[in-house]
Amino acid sequence: MIFRPEAKRGVLPFNLTQYGSSVLGAPLLYAPCKNKCNTLAIAGIHGEEAETTFLLSRVLRHYTEPLQNTAFILCANPDGVSLGTRGNANGVDLNRNFPTANWSAETTLSKATLESERITELSSGKNPASEAETKALIEIISKLKPTEILSIHSPLSCVEAPERSPLADFLANLSETEYKTDIGYPTPGSLGTWCKENSVHCVTWELPRLASEILSQRFAEKLAGYFLS
Repeated sequence: MIFRPEAKRGVLPFNLTQYGSSVLGAPLLYAPCKNKCNTLAIAGIHGEEAETTFLLSRVLRHYTEPLQNTAFILCANPDGVSLGTRGNANGVDLNRNFPTANWSAETTLSKATLESERITELSSGKNPASEAETKALIEIISKLKPTEILSIHSPLSCVEAPERSPLADFLANLSETEYKTDIGYPTPGSLGTWCKENSVHCVTWELPRLASEILSQRFAEKLAGYFLS
């Protein structure tokens, strides 16, 4: 396996596989791996964090073929990305919609910017896993059975995981950000909580607050190399 020449990185090097459909009918796509899935990298679960999808796309475009043990979901919330909203087309924060012991039907609040108050209201869903995107994500994780999930977010600039791992340490060093065992505020119904309850190690990488092209310039090639190691 070698990296593609830079001139050839205008398009993805291999076909993606559909694992479901969004509320508005957009295909939910993933890049499968050749063998047992050890790591599943997920971007774009929050539509307002489109830079995560941009970065993961730049990572994928370094390769000539699918990886042996790493699979990728470029955008878990395509409706939110296309609409420019944090939640999906139903106004549900997908990262509060997972069936966990602490799932809550209460309105979830988010910030419009890092400096704003947490007053933007979103639903956590009518029920746990009420959303098409959440159900499909649970199904693909259950199918692939990864031992570790990388969930890419922005722009809190940290790495959060219940315990350290080579991936968590690599990302903290790569982005020169703090490693945390807790994000610092309640996240009922989150992917990370669902993973913990289902014995899947989840590393949440909150990207620094940088432009997409700078994130790509700083991180894409090194992250692509890590997944090959």
